[in-house]
Amino acid sequence: MESLKKRLSCIIHTKQYYDDIIKIKIFKEENIMENNKNQTPGGMFGLGEENSAFAQYFIGKSYLKPLTDPQKTVFIANVTFEPGCRNNWHIHHADKGGGQLLICVDGKGWYQEEGKEAVSLSPGDVITIPAEVKHWHGAQSDSWFSHLAVECPGENTSNEWLEPVDDEAYGKLK
Repeated sequence: MESLKKRLSCIIHTKQYYDDIIKIKIFKEENIMENNKNQTPGGMFGLGEENSAFAQYFIGKSYLKPLTDPQKTVFIANVTFEPGCRNNWHIHHADKGGGQLLICVDGKGWYQEEGKEAVSLSPGDVITIPAEVKHWHGAQSDSWFSHLAVECPGENTSNEWLEPVDDEAYGKLK
């Protein structure tokens, strides 16, 4: 009888524990939505269109609003990431020049180069990414994030899309 009481007690405590975890998860998700309800995704440049052409290289939804015509000048676009969205690891190749410039304009994001710690990003931060550097960037898990992406002019430029950012590693970012 004592053994049965212990087992029942354990089951009840386990259920309460998991109920509490579910409550915390729901509370956290409600707070994320509450914190973001007054935020206008895309910031001062606007959200743009869903980035369906490159969706295969992103975890989550991203949005693209071109600000310049690449046929006439350097290409600049406002890229917006929903909370938790990030692009795959990638490299901007160039024989000469090239690379990318990120100008953070809204929300909170991450930038990471291969072999280095991730860097937290907020409005006003500027990241210079030389050609041939493997990296990724995207939103933090609890915030929309927008940056201006500037394609730096170069010779024989191309982008190489690589593996997704590991969910476990992303989840550990603080």
